[in-house]
Amino acid sequence: MKIFILKPSSLGDVVQALPVLRLIKLHHPHSEIFWWLDEALTPLLDGDPDLAGIIPFNRKRWSSPWRWNEVWSSVRQIRAHRFDWVIDLQSLMRSGAMAWLANGAFTVGLDDAREGARGFYDVSIPRRSYATHAVDWYLDVLPALNVPVHRNFIWLPERASVAQAVREKWRPEGSRWIALQPGARWLNKRWPAEYFAAFARELAAEFSDVRFAIFGSAADQSLGETISRALPDRCLDLTGRTSLAEMIEWTRLCELMVTNDTGPMHVAAALGKPVVGIFGPTDPRRTGPYGQTDRALQHPLPCAPCMKDSCRNNKPLECLHAIHPGEVVTRVAALLADGSVQPR
Repeated sequence: MKIFILKPSSLGDVVQALPVLRLIKLHHPHSEIFWWLDEALTPLLDGDPDLAGIIPFNRKRWSSPWRWNEVWSSVRQIRAHRFDWVIDLQSLMRSGAMAWLANGAFTVGLDDAREGARGFYDVSIPRRSYATHAVDWYLDVLPALNVPVHRNFIWLPERASVAQAVREKWRPEGSRWIALQPGARWLNKRWPAEYFAAFARELAAEFSDVRFAIFGSAADQSLGETISRALPDRCLDLTGRTSLAEMIEWTRLCELMVTNDTGPMHVAAALGKPVVGIFGPTDPRRTGPYGQTDRALQHPLPCAPCMKDSCRNNKPLECLHAIHPGEVVTRVAALLADGSVQPR
């Protein structure tokens, strides 16, 4: 059996979709599964034990008419696989069209209704309710394929060589590490870096063995500098210094994560790490840390969650500014004091 999964982006979305891959492979261990993935995210799934291959997608190049020959070349390669199942977990017009062009024997996708992609599927899966978590919605495609849904799988298998390289490069042993993720693609998802810094100072005063690993891309370096300046002897600023695989293995070493609503939050949840997520414009019921959305912090306002990528409130970012560092300290201190606490 050959299977094609379409979920090209983003990091958090792809991580949340991985249980579909894991459960299909467990139920059909001899299947060959391929994933349509944005080229920037291929390091996430390179060498994945459950994948037969990655079919790369480059949105910027493919949007140009001058590159449409690449699109058709990719379509021909996909069709040559003669897939038995095509599973579209992106459910946008572009992915729906690619799912249809794959010409599989059976095509299933999510009934998002945003761009009419459901017209490309044999079966479309509606969201059970507005508040249904994204992971549960993705998993709802499996009954249509007669694949049982359970939790007995490893979401993100360890990459031993990468984990060893992290230990050799940064020598993290001997401390209780707290991961901090101050960046986010939407600016209005970002809890102020100064609040992260104040949180770190307060928590460090209470726990002498705690250190902070600050994650982020090169674009987040100013945020990392703001936090690490507040507590230079207890912070390791990793912004712009880790690969995607290294970030995942670093997260595996950490005791918990304090984060905005962004991809690494979903990595931490997938690894079974307690997550204190800080939410403003988005809804943690739908996209919070899976299995522990009750640990998300959000102060709803009449306009929040607005689900918009820019703030239009008269008091900019009021929803995030209402979450004070002391509130986060209280949550994290309770988790640190009880090492037995695990995600629910």
